[in-house]
Amino acid sequence: MKEQIKNQLSSIEEEYNVKILYACESGSRAWGFASRDSDWDVRFLYLHPTDWYLSVDLESKRDVIEIPIENDLDFSGWDLRKAFQLFYKSNPPLMEWLHSPIVYRDHAELASHLRTMFEQFYSPRSCFYHYLHMAKKNYREYLKGDIVWLKKYLYVLRPVLALRWMEQSARPVPVRFNDLLDAVLLDSTTRQAIDQLLVMKMEGMESRHGPAIAAINVFLDTELSRLEALVEEQEKRQASIVSLNDLFRKMLRDVWSANTGTGIGE
Repeated sequence: MKEQIKNQLSSIEEEYNVKILYACESGSRAWGFASRDSDWDVRFLYLHPTDWYLSVDLESKRDVIEIPIENDLDFSGWDLRKAFQLFYKSNPPLMEWLHSPIVYRDHAELASHLRTMFEQFYSPRSCFYHYLHMAKKNYREYLKGDIVWLKKYLYVLRPVLALRWMEQSARPVPVRFNDLLDAVLLDSTTRQAIDQLLVMKMEGMESRHGPAIAAINVFLDTELSRLEALVEEQEKRQASIVSLNDLFRKMLRDVWSANTGTGIGE
C-alpha cells in the first residue's frame, strides 16, 4: 500500500503541476487504532510553480487538492501558502500532520523547518478552542443517546485527552492515542473502559452501534464541563509572520530552481 500511495502522489504532481513537499498519514492509522477496514487518510502539502503565485489574475485560485476516495484511499492536500497561513494561526490538524508517525514524503526539510518553529507560533488558546469544539461537536452528534456509534467515542476522547495534555505541557500534542493515554492520568475505571473500546475498534467496528458506555460518558460529561471553564485562561499569542514569509520564499527557490530539475526527492 505504501508504494501505491507514493505512486499516487507522483500522479497528483503530474496532473496538477505541483511539487508535493510533505505527505503523511492522518486519522486512525496515524493515531494507532486503525481497524482492518479503516481508510488510508493521506494528507499533503504542495507548492505551485513561482509564476502561479505571481499571477495578476483577479479570479481566486483554489488552494486545496481533494481526490475522490477510491479503494479506501483518501488524498487531500493544501497549497503551501495556505498551510503557512494556518500554521501562523497555530492550526492543530497541521501541527499533527507534521508530527505524524507515518510519513510518505518529506522534501526540502519542510517538516523539520516547521517543527523547529512550533514554539514560536504555538497559541494555547487557539488549540484549546479547536480541541474543545471538536470534542463537544462529536459528543453532541454521536454519543447522546442510549444506542451510539461506538467508534465515535475515540473521536471525542482524543481531543479531550489532548486538552488534558495541554494543561501539563507546552510541547506538541502526541499523535498516537496510546501515548496520550499513558501521559494523562485517568482513574482505573475510565482507563479500563477505554482500553476495551480500543480493542473493539482495532478488531473492526467502523459502523458498529451499541449501548452507551456509562463509565466513559461520566468521564466526558465531567471533563467537558471542567475544560469549558478553562478556555479564557489560555494564553493567546500572535508572533510575527516574517520568518514564515522567508521560509516560503526559500521553498520556492529550492524546489523550483534550475538545479533541482523536475524530480522531487523523498
